[in-house]
Amino acid sequence: MSTPKPKPILAMWSGPRNLSTAMMRAWENRADTQVVDEPFYAAYLQRSGVSHPMRAEVLLSQPTDLAEVIQQCTTPLTGGFFYQKHMTHHMLTAYPLDWLVQLQHCFLLRDPREVLLSYARKREAATLEAIGLPQQLRLYRWVKANLPQAPLVVDAKDFLHAPQAYLEAMCAHVGLAFDPAMLSWPAGRRASDGVWAAHWYDAVWQSTGFAEWRPRSGELTPAFDAVQRAATEIYRELWAERLIL
Repeated sequence: MSTPKPKPILAMWSGPRNLSTAMMRAWENRADTQVVDEPFYAAYLQRSGVSHPMRAEVLLSQPTDLAEVIQQCTTPLTGGFFYQKHMTHHMLTAYPLDWLVQLQHCFLLRDPREVLLSYARKREAATLEAIGLPQQLRLYRWVKANLPQAPLVVDAKDFLHAPQAYLEAMCAHVGLAFDPAMLSWPAGRRASDGVWAAHWYDAVWQSTGFAEWRPRSGELTPAFDAVQRAATEIYRELWAERLIL
């Protein structure tokens, strides 16, 4: 049986603290595109039982029925493009993946040390699974094996050195013309932001575009450093597949 042609939908897969919200801003600033912010978050919280900031508010803000979320993610917009910001750690191993053949895919990476230095500002503890790299590799391997079009892999550091070039490549990947409006956006909150934005999005709310890449300073605690060491091997495997412009 042939694989169906992917719909005008892009699933962007990343872990937390990984340029993902700024990337969502860029795509939302296109006149032809609507976005959805982490549609599996509430379903993930309900099934995993994990404690996250604003857990009760998140559970009330989104569908928790897995079939309903998948239906939302595979339903194209009328007359427009659909951009989906996904967190890889929300995708539990029990979830079906066959619906992914209906979408186009991009995987957004960031050096685990930089992720964890940022993550430590919001959370006191972290695990390898909490920053989503094992799940990201699993999803990447599945998409690569089951879709005729290889997914894009974009590293945040590479991207920030040349945002327009990488956005042009992403647009070409999904069959859209690049729109210069993707390079800047008005500061502030969006109606599309998840309810959790009040905890996580303070820097993005102040932004009006992609900041120049700078190395993140600071030291990791021994526990966070252990997570970084475990994450680095996975990161390097995905990093080797990245788009180089």
